[in-house]
Amino acid sequence: MIPSADEPDPAGEADSAVSDPAAVPNPAAVLKAVGEVVVEDRPVPQPDPHQVLVAIGAVGICGSDVHYYQHGRIGDFVLRAPMIIGHESAGYVVAVGDDVDPTRVGQLVALEPGVPCKECRQCQAGRYNLCPEVQFFATPPVDGSLVKYVAIDAAFAHPAPQGLSAEQAAMAEPVSVGVWASRKAEVTLGDRVLITGAGPVGLFAAQVARAFGAASVTLTDLSEYRLQAAADLGFNAQRAGAPLGEDQYDVLFECSGSAEAFTDGMRALDRAGRAVVIGMGAEQLPVEVAALQGRELSVSGIFRYRNCYPAAVQLIAQGAVDVAAVVTHRFAIEDTEDALTLARREPHSLKAVVVP
Repeated sequence: MIPSADEPDPAGEADSAVSDPAAVPNPAAVLKAVGEVVVEDRPVPQPDPHQVLVAIGAVGICGSDVHYYQHGRIGDFVLRAPMIIGHESAGYVVAVGDDVDPTRVGQLVALEPGVPCKECRQCQAGRYNLCPEVQFFATPPVDGSLVKYVAIDAAFAHPAPQGLSAEQAAMAEPVSVGVWASRKAEVTLGDRVLITGAGPVGLFAAQVARAFGAASVTLTDLSEYRLQAAADLGFNAQRAGAPLGEDQYDVLFECSGSAEAFTDGMRALDRAGRAVVIGMGAEQLPVEVAALQGRELSVSGIFRYRNCYPAAVQLIAQGAVDVAAVVTHRFAIEDTEDALTLARREPHSLKAVVVP
């Protein structure tokens, strides 16, 4: 596949990256400390036998990147040393390890950022997203993918369908969150879905739910800009806090991280309703036991995703998920700090993408 003019040229970069890595610039956006990002050169990695070397074409900025930038930690994951940020990424294969099919050079690939150990109890049970030894991009102490070149296990570099751009393929990461949520909630034909929080994840999850057959999707938020984005995508949009009614929804995706939104959403679920907690924010969520038992509601958390990337890239390629409607700002790697602070500076923004 021939990349567009604004994307890396794998054919022109492969030989030099492999033959003389020290001679090839490899700029990386490095989080040095809370509130401090610098761009510095890192050695070009040489792929292990089972890996591919990828020239990164686009990296989305996630809420977790912003959280590490602002607070230096998420739960038990604490920034203790400089770390390359970014995990929503795609690019072109420019070199392969000895055990990888050499015809993969030139492929546009979406990078699934969590590579598990493949040997623990969770991995053996097929729950590789719960692997305690998973190496996940931009989760301390693991470096991320906001860098020109990155090496990754070939099995986690998913070929993108013909016609996708690197920017579109990079969005397979947040779209996979929506795929996993819809699978966990068993979204099916005719379901009425409520999504609290109309940020990028909520908007992607809404589109996935619709693709899975949901009859209606309603998003709530406090931001009129985000509600308009939801309406422009064809969804019902309602201001958070307004009455939701009772027995109105079969599925709840809580994407805002708000305990109040979770409570309101749970009260709006019909009998046998299924709730999936996606957003991170509240340390505790209240559950009304009488409703949980009397209406046989189910509540599930999700931790990233598993086996979702192939579906995510296909949904994007088929147009079932419109990523262009959610990506509102683009930055050069030198302006990564601006990308990380976009939401605080610009209320009319959704997803930022950095192009290394």
